[in-house]
Order: sequence, then C-alpha cells, then structure tokens
Amino acid sequence: MTCLTTKISAGGILKKTLFNLGYKMKLDSMKKGIKHEKASPFFDKLVFSKVKERLGGKIRIIVSGGAPLAVAVEEFLRVVTCAHVVQGYGLTETCAGSFAAIPNEFSMAGTVGPPVPHIDIRLESVSEMGYDALASIPRGEVCVKGSVLFSGYYKREDLTQEVLTDGWFHTGDVGEWQPNGALKIIDRKKNIFKLSQGEYVAVENLENIYGVLPEIDSIWVYGNSFESFLIAVINPNQQALENWAGQNGITGNLEELCENAKIKEHFIAELAKAAKEKKLKGFEFIRAVHLDAVPFDMERDLITPTYKKKRPQMLKYYQGAIDALYKSSK
Repeated sequence: MTCLTTKISAGGILKKTLFNLGYKMKLDSMKKGIKHEKASPFFDKLVFSKVKERLGGKIRIIVSGGAPLAVAVEEFLRVVTCAHVVQGYGLTETCAGSFAAIPNEFSMAGTVGPPVPHIDIRLESVSEMGYDALASIPRGEVCVKGSVLFSGYYKREDLTQEVLTDGWFHTGDVGEWQPNGALKIIDRKKNIFKLSQGEYVAVENLENIYGVLPEIDSIWVYGNSFESFLIAVINPNQQALENWAGQNGITGNLEELCENAKIKEHFIAELAKAAKEKKLKGFEFIRAVHLDAVPFDMERDLITPTYKKKRPQMLKYYQGAIDALYKSSK
C-alpha cells in the first residue's frame, strides 16, 4: 500500500511538473509572436491534448463576451485548450457584435479586438473623467455608427435622443485604442457596471441607500468586472463612531478607530442590515470596507467643487486599499 501511494504521488508530481513546464514554455513562445499550433507541439501532444479531449476533442475557437475576461484566464485558456480564444464586444442596440479579437493574435489578449467591417467607430473625449480621445494614447467613450444600429427605444423618444447624436450611438463604455488597432474597454461613463458574474450594479443608487446610515458621512461604492462582490470606502461620522467604540470598550483616536477590525465588522453589519431592509440583491451587498478618517476633498482631487465624486481619481487614490480588500476577502 505504501509503495502504491508513493507511486501515485510521484506520478501526480511528475504530471504537475510537466504541465507547469509546458505551460510556461508555450506561453513564453506565444508572447513572442509564435502561433499557438507551433508554440509547443510537443507539450500539446503530451499534456494539453488531454484538456482538449475533455472539451470534446474538436473545439477550435472559444469566444467570450458579456463581461471582461481576465487576461490571466484568457492566457491560460489559449495555452491549455489548443484553441483560439477571443473576446468580443457589442450591445443589443448595435445588433450584437461590434468588435472581435483576431484569432491567434496573442497581442490582442485582454482586448476586444478591432471593429467589424460594417460599422464606423470613434472615441469621444470624456473630459470630466480625464479621458482624451486625441491624446497619445486615445481614450474616450465608444461611439458606433452604421446601418446595423437600432432605430430607437420603444416609446422612449427621450432615451433615444440621449444616446443617438447625428447617427452616432453613445455606448456609455470608455475604451482605449491599442497600438495594434484593438480596443480595450477600461471604464464606464455612466455609473453602472457589471460584476464578474454579469450582474449590473447601479452604484449611485446604492450610495444613496447606504449613505443615509447615521454612521456614515460619505460613501464610495466600488466593484469591477473581474470580481464578484462590492466593496466601499467610507468617511465615518466621527461622533457616531466614537460613541459606538466607547460602548464596546474600544479606545484610540479617529485614525486608530478606522483601522480597528471590530469596527469594520460593525460597519459591514450595519450596511447588510440596510441592504436587507431595502431588499437589495445579494450582489448589491457590501462585503468589505476601508474607513478613511479624512473626508473626500478637492485637495486630493477626489470630488468636484459641487461635491460630486471623481470616480477615476478615487480609484487611483484608493487602489492600494482596494487591492488589499479584495485579497483579504477571498
């Protein structure tokens, strides 16, 4: 029994080693521009053919859409499935596909590729978000024009006029042109975004719901398309925070209280209570929080003179805290 177990364990280690070695070699070759069928035929036959067999044995192309596919996931699938993996982009208003990555072009990983031939595309600057369509790296709202566009929203001329200007449909998505002609979706002009499972989140609505809690002076809710849950950065109400801390035997100045794990748990519990009262969906619950003792201010370029949140700037400023929240919550 001992000999058999040792043999099985050794075999498992050998297979894992071969898989990891083959994966690294093929990925490195593909990043150098070598087409996937020539990147590592030896490991394709020895290792990755097993994956292809589990997928039916005849798969040639995998197309992803609906929400961004993480670059690491796309690279992994490109290597181990022995198939072309491409991302696409389109909307109901544009009759589905408007962009599609070119198969076997590894440089397009993480993008939705170039536009399809039958439409016109342009980027329109979004100055309030800091996106310039005429910059050295063009960034702006993706606008589509062509015969495939919808004629308008049913009985909603007001909404139709909002999104159609001189024949151009404004998607609300912010894109970035890549040097190879592909487009990368990087942001959302409207404060509505998708989580990794495809759920749409209306972030301003959530901030209005959560912001009424007496413990909160201001709240910024954040989520991205590679994660399945929401987090928040909160400016706590100092008096409410200190009162609760005193009642629960927690001492320290405001900055120290904001770092206290028990206090963060209290905020998450209060947010959950508010979400349940408003009958929010599960993906609209806040799963982790960062408490900032310093109010969102213009000095850090986090808000406008009219106290509107500058979301791209807030994302940049709190990126470290966001990464830590997602890492610790998994």
